[in-house]
Amino acid sequence: MSNEHPVTVSVARTILPGYTRQANAWAHAGQELAREWPGYLGSGWVRNGAGSNEWHMLYRFADAGSLQEWEDSEERRWWIDSARDMMETTRVERHTGIEGWFSRPGDVSVVVPETVVPPRWKQAISIFLPFFPLSLLANFLLHPLTQEWPLVLQVLLNIVILTPLMTYIFLPITTRLLQPWLQKPARKRRNQAKGTR
Repeated sequence: MSNEHPVTVSVARTILPGYTRQANAWAHAGQELAREWPGYLGSGWVRNGAGSNEWHMLYRFADAGSLQEWEDSEERRWWIDSARDMMETTRVERHTGIEGWFSRPGDVSVVVPETVVPPRWKQAISIFLPFFPLSLLANFLLHPLTQEWPLVLQVLLNIVILTPLMTYIFLPITTRLLQPWLQKPARKRRNQAKGTR
């Protein structure tokens, strides 16, 4: 009866320098191939950190039989062969049941790079800070030239000038400078909430 339990395979792979983007595309391609295979339940991958070259890839099948058919298939063989020049497989482990999704080899917790979205009020402040002085400066410099123009054209000229400046120069600089403030408080609140449970 053990063959009827779901099986999760955990594979540790070392990505060679310079192949991160190709490895991402390769992993997505493998997911698409496996998705149509009988017994496929899901897959994914995590990295030890944003700059880490060690990837832990997981895929899960309904039972050992369907997993074996996938691993013996021509499609998977072609997929694996296509990556031989950009990565090395360092460890393979199998887990039955659900525990395979929640542990990695060695029972070391996995750190997944996280994208923290700041609250909207912080986003508004990060836009206001560069936009207000830049808008004042633009109005000061352009007013002698556009004071006789209709209001609609004055506003249009300001927008045409300020939009690319904000998008490509000032907003990226501002968000980079404010990044600790934009992200750190949210993480603190989340950790405090966990501590009170």
